[in-house]
Amino acid sequence: MRASLSAQLMMLVIAGCGSPTATQPQQANRGGTSNVGVPANNAEAPTPPQNSTTDTPGTEAVPMPGSAGLPDDRTPLAEPKGLIDYKSAEAAGQVVQQYGGLLEQRKFTKARLLWSNDGEASGLTPGQFASAYDKYASIHSEVGKPTDVEGAAGSSYITVPFHLYGTLKSGGRYNLVGPLTLRRVNDVPGSTDAQRHWHIEKSDLKPKG
Repeated sequence: MRASLSAQLMMLVIAGCGSPTATQPQQANRGGTSNVGVPANNAEAPTPPQNSTTDTPGTEAVPMPGSAGLPDDRTPLAEPKGLIDYKSAEAAGQVVQQYGGLLEQRKFTKARLLWSNDGEASGLTPGQFASAYDKYASIHSEVGKPTDVEGAAGSSYITVPFHLYGTLKSGGRYNLVGPLTLRRVNDVPGSTDAQRHWHIEKSDLKPKG
């Protein structure tokens, strides 16, 4: 009887034991953008964002083409090979590329000088321009393929798709997309070397989710 009773007790202990079931953690979706403005022609300094996420600065992901960034034309600005004509569309694209690079490096004074009339076309003083961008904790940019050059009244114009995104010092992210319009004075008597090169004339960057 004792042996039989011991065997029954052992079977009850084994039956009561079981391995725990593993659970899979759920991942939360991250998203959201800030409704934030940027310097434009004859525009005041941008106002603080009205809505934003609380992402940690520096952790933003690059939006896919056609989603929250540049148009999905799969034809971004190509890297120039050798010297390029300062009057060409490629030269205009290089100016915008340089502009984005200076903003990323927080060299706001130099970035402003890429606007026409020694920066006056931005509509902001050097101090206002720096303050407008200083609220960004991180700045990243992408440059799209320039359009064809168009001429009008002694000047040439071109638009270049531009994408500016990153995080805000106040928390959250911003995502701005739109064309920059560049202008150069044609090679006419009396024009200066600086006037004959491309400069930013107008910005149509707008928030995009």
